[in-house]
Amino acid sequence: MSDDGKKQVLADQTEKAKVPKMQFKQFIMARRVLKGHFGKIYAVAWGPDSKRLVSASQDGKLIIWNAFTTFKEAVIVLRSSWVMTCAYSPSGQMVAAGGLDNTVSIYKVGGTERTVSQEKPSAELAQHEGYLSCCRFIGDKQIVSSSGDGTCILWDIEKRVAKQVFTEHKGDVMAVSTNEADSNLFVSGSTDALAKVWDIRQSGRKSAMSCAGHEADINSVQFMPDGTAFGTGSDDASCGLFDLRAAAQINKYADSKILGGMTSVAFSRTGRFLFASDDETMVHVWDTLYASRVADLGPHELRVSCVQVSPDGQALCTASWDTTIKIWA
Repeated sequence: MSDDGKKQVLADQTEKAKVPKMQFKQFIMARRVLKGHFGKIYAVAWGPDSKRLVSASQDGKLIIWNAFTTFKEAVIVLRSSWVMTCAYSPSGQMVAAGGLDNTVSIYKVGGTERTVSQEKPSAELAQHEGYLSCCRFIGDKQIVSSSGDGTCILWDIEKRVAKQVFTEHKGDVMAVSTNEADSNLFVSGSTDALAKVWDIRQSGRKSAMSCAGHEADINSVQFMPDGTAFGTGSDDASCGLFDLRAAAQINKYADSKILGGMTSVAFSRTGRFLFASDDETMVHVWDTLYASRVADLGPHELRVSCVQVSPDGQALCTASWDTTIKIWA
């Protein structure tokens, strides 16, 4: 299908739906501020209960938070303070982290509400030859990781071995996102300015889909909750929306007033809003249908490194180099 044809299909769908523009500022504000880290926060991830979340900071700690009470429920001292990513397992029984140690470290946390300290991981997955940029669980038995060595690896957590290596990118792989609707799919974004969709049932040497559209590094990728499309955030100061069915980019989110690169992206539960943090202090909110910026959240005092929407869609958390996490609802 030509570009003009794709635009016409999107226009026809918009006209048929007659979806009104939405007012965003009326119903969201910062409700909680989580303080406890003493270094830059690089990543945050919600637990499956939409109540707990884990944060990773360069103070060398993972903290499990209760987002409702702001209490710390667990503090995990990492072997390496140079952490860049963290993830929560679907069962809520494990968290994972990694960074410049090139290793995926997995810790068992359980579901208790008592503060614990744990330094020894239950599993360490080491094969990457570069820094670990991102990791995401696929169920409780598998995890996929991305690295500065230009690869992604699918791991068997119980056996602690790499099941498959994905090697098509030509630059550092900065982020991965798993598909809620189809656990066989995940997407990766790289400094080669490409996003690639992978099917773990196929050979890792060939991606199922390769998507171009950005002019600089892709720092973040995120599947829509329904799994039909994914968003990207790039150093070219824009975000993209790519549809699996069209196998192409169907929308772009940019503004001449936004000059900084996008550090993280996340969708609302319906997929109607895209939250994108930049390398300054703000989080921009885009209407994915109309490609219009409907709100700005913030500011933090320093760079916003990560945005994540809770699994139930009721809250948004933003993590910053200013050592704080804000909960928006």
